[in-house]
Amino acid sequence: MEEAKSDLTFEEVDRTILKTLEPPTIAWYILLLTTGSALLIGAFSWRSQIINGIGLSGKNHPISWAVYITDFVFWVGIAHSGTLISAVLFLFRAKWRVPIYRLSEAMTVFAVATAGLFPLIHLGRPWNFYWLLPYPNQRYLWVNFRSPLLWDVFAVSTYLTISVLFFIIGLIPDIAAARDRSTGFRKFLYSVTSVGWRGSDNQWRHYMAAYAFFAAFATPLVLSVHSVVSWDFAMSIVPGWHTTIFPPYFVAGAIFSGLAMVITIGIPTRKIFGLEKILTLWHFEKMAQLIMFTSGIVTLAYATEFFIAWYSQNPFEMSQFYYRAFGELKWFFWGMVFCNCVAPLVLWIRPLRTHLPTLFVLSIFINIGMWLERFNIIVQSLAHEYMPAAWGTYYFTWTELGITLGSFGWFFTLFCVFIKFFPSVSLTEVKETLEMPRRHAEEH
Repeated sequence: MEEAKSDLTFEEVDRTILKTLEPPTIAWYILLLTTGSALLIGAFSWRSQIINGIGLSGKNHPISWAVYITDFVFWVGIAHSGTLISAVLFLFRAKWRVPIYRLSEAMTVFAVATAGLFPLIHLGRPWNFYWLLPYPNQRYLWVNFRSPLLWDVFAVSTYLTISVLFFIIGLIPDIAAARDRSTGFRKFLYSVTSVGWRGSDNQWRHYMAAYAFFAAFATPLVLSVHSVVSWDFAMSIVPGWHTTIFPPYFVAGAIFSGLAMVITIGIPTRKIFGLEKILTLWHFEKMAQLIMFTSGIVTLAYATEFFIAWYSQNPFEMSQFYYRAFGELKWFFWGMVFCNCVAPLVLWIRPLRTHLPTLFVLSIFINIGMWLERFNIIVQSLAHEYMPAAWGTYYFTWTELGITLGSFGWFFTLFCVFIKFFPSVSLTEVKETLEMPRRHAEEH
């Protein structure tokens, strides 16, 4: 499919995108009620765990990192592709990023905000959260500053800071456009958040310089942040973790899952808010092609892990990967293989790459598969280390499932609120991609 050619005028772009900010409909309230209910289930589950203790989770010896750390790595991965789409593709001037990059940037911020909850939940005693912060103190906390966990704190906090600034800067001209067409409370909100934007030549020059600077500054984070998350595992000596393949493997998987989440969010947004002329099938096909590419990398990484275990003839590594495929939790492994390696093969059939129902279902399968991947890496590796006397298995609890569901409720609730209060597609960059805006008949 060739690049979509739009006959939209500037006025139609403004009207179509700003229409998403109109008073919410019953459908939006139903969606907010659904996501809010999931959030309340998670909050109630966490409350029960705080009152009754961490024993309500399935954590045990030797599996001390379990579902909560799986959720943490999953949400950090979801956040990862936001920077790819908004920053890296901006530097390469890829036009297909324009209608989707605002959604991906919002997804980045909200996913990092979701991931940040799980160290507190995993802690068990969240009132001691300050123990997680590497600040100088007299109790000699964080004495091992060479720990990969410390790298994680700095990497994720830096990623969040840069992502939020990049997100806010890109929003400013569009908020100003909404301000000029609003009244009442929204007029006040947009007047404050547009920080005095008037669209002067001087402002545009500074805006473009700042946007390009943050795009270039954020680009290394695409490689560094999830690489650092992978080093939390790779720097240990646990069989299945101690491998140099983890950084590129985690980065490809993060882009893979993040693009799938953009599709999961983008297809309903396109339909509900009537963005068919702006977010076209061509854009979805480009995302599908990138998913095909990253799925191939992930599949190669899975095969490479097994090859390295066999080639090394290390009995512990060989036992670990045999256990993943044929042990008590084998269905999680084969579910991962199906969702991440087999299901995306349908995208090689060109008509299916632009068939939105197929893409939507596939995106959900991919995110299920990527959650299973993190579960297999974390839980299965810890369940089957060196000594058979220390081997164990894992059993889910309702508390963990409720908190995991609540994390999705938290993420999608933030998204629902954002879409109704701020432009979810960039007006300025969509206008830049128009070939020759149509003139009205009276102008000729």
